[in-house]
Amino acid sequence: MALSVSILKLLFVISFFFQISFATRKLNELVQYQPQLLNYHDSPLLSQISSATRNLKELVQDQTQLLKYHNGPLLSGKISINLIWYGKFKPSQRAIVSDFITSLTSSSSSNSNQPSVATWWKTTEKYYHISSKKSSSLTLSLGKQILEESYSLGKSITNEHIVKLASKGDQGNAINVVLTSSDVAVEGFCLSRCGTHGSALGSKTGHIKGKNYKFAYIWVGNSETQCPGQCAWPFHQPIYGPQTKPLIAPNNDVGLDGMIINLASLLAGTATNPFGNGFFQGPAEAPLEAASACPGVYGKGAYPGYAGSLLVDRTTGASYNANGGNGRKYLLPALYDPSTSTCSTLV
Repeated sequence: MALSVSILKLLFVISFFFQISFATRKLNELVQYQPQLLNYHDSPLLSQISSATRNLKELVQDQTQLLKYHNGPLLSGKISINLIWYGKFKPSQRAIVSDFITSLTSSSSSNSNQPSVATWWKTTEKYYHISSKKSSSLTLSLGKQILEESYSLGKSITNEHIVKLASKGDQGNAINVVLTSSDVAVEGFCLSRCGTHGSALGSKTGHIKGKNYKFAYIWVGNSETQCPGQCAWPFHQPIYGPQTKPLIAPNNDVGLDGMIINLASLLAGTATNPFGNGFFQGPAEAPLEAASACPGVYGKGAYPGYAGSLLVDRTTGASYNANGGNGRKYLLPALYDPSTSTCSTLV
């Protein structure tokens, strides 16, 4: 749901009060308005959509509680990540995302430079160890890339359009990721979410036993010209909350580096809660997941308006916490570690 300006201002006042009253550990959920919490609901296309939405109740929750397992399946086996590019993206921008995907596997030679993207992703493996389903491990790889540069659905698209675009990718043993360019308006984008993940009925048998005819999908939008203060923090000054100086983006692209943060968060949620009955905290219609349980945390010592202690590139001055393929550097969100009940950071 969208938050009104008055409510956002009220949240800022509340966050200031809690900064005085509580320890920094409990303040992590009061970071500036950067919506990434996930909401499940049924769409007209019989799909489950998890919308990055934040509300007042969630802002004052204690994220140190263990994420509960709801006995559903996790993604497992060899899964390809297909990228559907909707709108205009430069080849250099597409490379930022594709290099991130290929960096998720520990077999990549680039991961010898620590801390790495693959090391960050390994935290998700701990969910598989405590799952009652005893799911096999998940191996991700870069699949097909589909270019939709002609804006076939227009420049203002809905949730149903997102599912339609996601359906263009392979529906078996895959996660289909829809990425929309900065000139595309998406239903709820900037008002209540930076991206979504969910599952939809497909024309082929799904890749999870017992969940036939479903495929997992993700959508992330480029917020550079629409709402960088909401969806690309800490690379842009936030609209509300502590007004700290924005960090330099590691790939010199505020919009794409912001997309990486949101894509990483949603990938972790997709792996550990693909159908709304995996690992999450709180109500099913507005759950906290592996990454959204640790909002605004990127390094140790994070607090409202401060992303935490990060690595800094000596040449560019850019802030990052993970090394990737082809010499890439990325800033990735903290993940909830179920073995320690804490938010785990790379640095």
